[in-house]
Amino acid sequence: MDKLIKIIIWPLFVAPAIYLAAVWDKLPEKVPLKYDASGDPIRFGTKTEFLLVMAVMTAINIGCYFLVVNINRIDPRKKYSNENLPRMRRLAFAISVFVSAISCFIIYSSLGPALKINSKIIVVAVGLLFTVVGNYMYNIKPNYFAGIRLPWTLENEDNWKQTHLLAGKLWFAGGLIIAVMALLLPDTATLVFTLVIAGLIIIIPTVYSYRLYKKQAGYKK
Repeated sequence: MDKLIKIIIWPLFVAPAIYLAAVWDKLPEKVPLKYDASGDPIRFGTKTEFLLVMAVMTAINIGCYFLVVNINRIDPRKKYSNENLPRMRRLAFAISVFVSAISCFIIYSSLGPALKINSKIIVVAVGLLFTVVGNYMYNIKPNYFAGIRLPWTLENEDNWKQTHLLAGKLWFAGGLIIAVMALLLPDTATLVFTLVIAGLIIIIPTVYSYRLYKKQAGYKK
């Protein structure tokens, strides 16, 4: 899997650029640069500005990928660096797929006569990304850059393990729920629902981790 990722990661990075070059002449002179929650354009710009936005998204995509796969080099906690590396690479690959897919979708939406973006598709993609992250979260070993990095999870490996077991299940289930509900709810309700679920899958593991920390501290006394 890791060898395959190394082979296809650069084609994945440049896929939006290739697609944009292929449809450049078909783009309108004024291209949407910003959308509201319903997917309606609220700010337009020139094709050159649109090109710059896509270039920035690609640069961020490349930067995030190489940051995540090289975390082991800068992580002060070296104990699990090598063990975490394959998981970090696959997680970084999943994020790169997401960013490249969204970039291509934005380009595709800019070609339509209505210039409206289907925000539900983006929310579904976000939900699926949460699901992928949740699938890897339970397996991430303690480190200072990825996961639920709290003082008590970083200082206690059992706390880290239990917290990420719960978080992984919540992120996986929460992502699936977001993806399904995005197809059923109106646009505004979808946005609110997504923010609520995203908040819950972050807050619940944090509270659980703290309660576990207090319980463990009580046992030590």
